[in-house]
Amino acid sequence: MTATSTTTGGARAGGTRTDGTGTDSPRTDGTIAVNAVLRVAPASPAVAAAHFGASLAFHADVSDVAAALAADGDPGFVVLDSRSTESWDQGHVPGAVHLPTALIPEQAEQLLDKAVPVVTYCWGPGCNGATRAALALAELGFQVKEMLGGFEYWAREGFEFETWEGHERRVVDPLTAAVGVEDCGC
Repeated sequence: MTATSTTTGGARAGGTRTDGTGTDSPRTDGTIAVNAVLRVAPASPAVAAAHFGASLAFHADVSDVAAALAADGDPGFVVLDSRSTESWDQGHVPGAVHLPTALIPEQAEQLLDKAVPVVTYCWGPGCNGATRAALALAELGFQVKEMLGGFEYWAREGFEFETWEGHERRVVDPLTAAVGVEDCGC
């Protein structure tokens, strides 16, 4: 049996799912078992706004970074690739600074300006290297954001990247970005 919340007249209380179907189901006590999505009640609008606002203060989307870098003028931030030299050589965001996470404590203050926000990235969503790099930079006093999706989504969304052999661009992966349009509407 799985613990879940129940609903009676719009209120939630603790309970146990008895049918195992994963759907809302009437129970013998007149309550309705709530599905896994609503097992933990959504936050209040004020708490949700604070959370999502904070999330945007810590994260940047690949397409937003690409758009800012492509616009004329200074984007107001620097992009930092926190991966190894071998990874950097396989491909990196054009114009990014290469500084592996382990070298941040020794080299960040020589390579970066604390007055300029830093956007970190690593391989992709399955890697927390950009998070570790962002933490190391923040501990040194830098303003920092993490680029969601990392290099993987940069390449999968069809943005140009540099390798040790030159510039490359992949076809847009339709599972990561809208094909044939500049703006996904997000």
